[in-house]
Amino acid sequence: MGKFVVREVPSGIKFDLKATNGEIIATSEVYKGKKSCLNGVKSVIKNAPVANVEDQTVENFEKAKCPKFEMYTDKAGEFRFRLKATNGQIIAVSEGYVAKNSCENGIESVKKNAADSKIVEE
Repeated sequence: MGKFVVREVPSGIKFDLKATNGEIIATSEVYKGKKSCLNGVKSVIKNAPVANVEDQTVENFEKAKCPKFEMYTDKAGEFRFRLKATNGQIIAVSEGYVAKNSCENGIESVKKNAADSKIVEE
């Protein structure tokens, strides 16, 4: 079972979703307050398991309906994903992956871990 780690950073508060092995598989934006951050966690728990996957790394990709994971390549050529809620807001993002299948595995890990992860505050 994964866990959401909520922690303070110099500019506010954020969360990381960690897999069972302790690896960070998704992270949030920096929120101003704890309540907003916890709402972000709840949104990931609700949306990730049912989110569509939109593969923006292929030509003429098919647009998916929100909630969705958008998989894309960054300026460095690495694969990344962002999870968007039903309202289109970005609620979590990934690290960069060298291989596309690693990014796809990251998406599956978020889908699997988000639903039953506990919330831990540091």
